[in-house]
Amino acid sequence: MAILTHAFFSRDTLTVARELLGKRLVRCCKGQRLSGMVVETEAYLGASDSASHAFRGQTPRNAVMFGPAGAAYVYLVYGMHHMLNVTTEAEGVAGAVLLRAIMPLEGIDKMTALRGGPRRSLADGPGKLCRALGVDLSLYGIDLTRGERLWFETYRDVPSADIVCAPRVGIAYAAPADRRAPWRFQVE
Repeated sequence: MAILTHAFFSRDTLTVARELLGKRLVRCCKGQRLSGMVVETEAYLGASDSASHAFRGQTPRNAVMFGPAGAAYVYLVYGMHHMLNVTTEAEGVAGAVLLRAIMPLEGIDKMTALRGGPRRSLADGPGKLCRALGVDLSLYGIDLTRGERLWFETYRDVPSADIVCAPRVGIAYAAPADRRAPWRFQVE
């Protein structure tokens, strides 16, 4: 499997969000390889998107979104759930894709121990995904194209007919048009 490069991520955020489906997300956790196929993503388009953390400009929290594509943007919500995003677009243009769900492939016993809860819903939400892979703020800003602690690999092509596009969730604060935008991509 080939590791995804900066060229993959240095593109339009919506394209990257759709094309991450079927890729393998890999985490090296205490010497063990954990992985899963990406099955759900959400696109956040930066300054033009009122649901994006970059909508009001650069801050210490979102600074990585304005840097090179292919970096981890990890943040904490509600003081308890980590969220994993990958940066997109050209340097200086904010964009990110939230990883909402993976289908576990490797290291499932370790993921279950890290996450707790039933295997059937091990990584079917962004907070669950982060707990199952041991993703936390220590990974903020790392280069996801180096194949070190966290990265993406080629895995499987997902035909367009197998992809459902829908509005993003959990963004009630955003403008109505941004709430309705079909920027959540899911393998059917």
